[in-house]
Amino acid sequence: MSDIIISPNSNEAVSKGWAETDRTDTWWFVPMSQAVVLLALIAYSIWAVVWGFKYAKADPYLSPLFVPDIEVSWWPQRLSPGILSIWIPIGMRATCYYARKVYYRVFFFDPPACAVGEPRGARRNYKGETALPFVLNNIHRYFFYLSAIVVIFHWITVFNAFRFEDGFGIGVGSLVLLINAYFLSYYVFSCHASKHFFGGGVDCYSCSAFGKARYKSWRFIKRMNKNHNIEFWISLFTVSLADLYVRLVAMNVITDLRLI
Repeated sequence: MSDIIISPNSNEAVSKGWAETDRTDTWWFVPMSQAVVLLALIAYSIWAVVWGFKYAKADPYLSPLFVPDIEVSWWPQRLSPGILSIWIPIGMRATCYYARKVYYRVFFFDPPACAVGEPRGARRNYKGETALPFVLNNIHRYFFYLSAIVVIFHWITVFNAFRFEDGFGIGVGSLVLLINAYFLSYYVFSCHASKHFFGGGVDCYSCSAFGKARYKSWRFIKRMNKNHNIEFWISLFTVSLADLYVRLVAMNVITDLRLI
């Protein structure tokens, strides 16, 4: 939505300045709340990965912010190993179609909401995603491929979360990591890049190899994609909450409850 609206009494376009609008509802509440939540989760993730990596493990649990668990001999011990693994989920989310809508609105006011004016000059300087840095959003599909691999490591982490020193068991942490892996999987595989991977680039399903299976996959992911915005936020929360749970257990602030 641009900052040009049509006057109800004429056929002429009327320019609106930043945050100018004829809307009478609380249009600012959604972008403002999204900005606050997003900044808080980003700040927590940065702190957890960069400075809090000493409490990323509480056997048999591993914080999802450090999946996959990468250990290399040349990596300095004073630096967080999470830096080696977190760039993939960051790239996936930063280039996500829904995430673009969120941060274009809450950080660049482009526009802050439907039918609300953008900063003056925004249209004049607008280059879309054809110039740096936003042209990098076009590599979203490649981050999807990498994230699909990372999801496998998340499920391996979940499997290990049920393996205690005395054998198979279920703790609260096991369920926390299981729930997180589910929502992460749902978010990753419900994205547009996933839909294109399984069913895109086909003009005739009945004429293509595995066409029937690809069509069913495409339809299934299309239904999942309807809730992609919800899964974006839920998976952000579950990652942070799972990390916080593992961290508190590792710091002996709380005790993991063994259910079985």
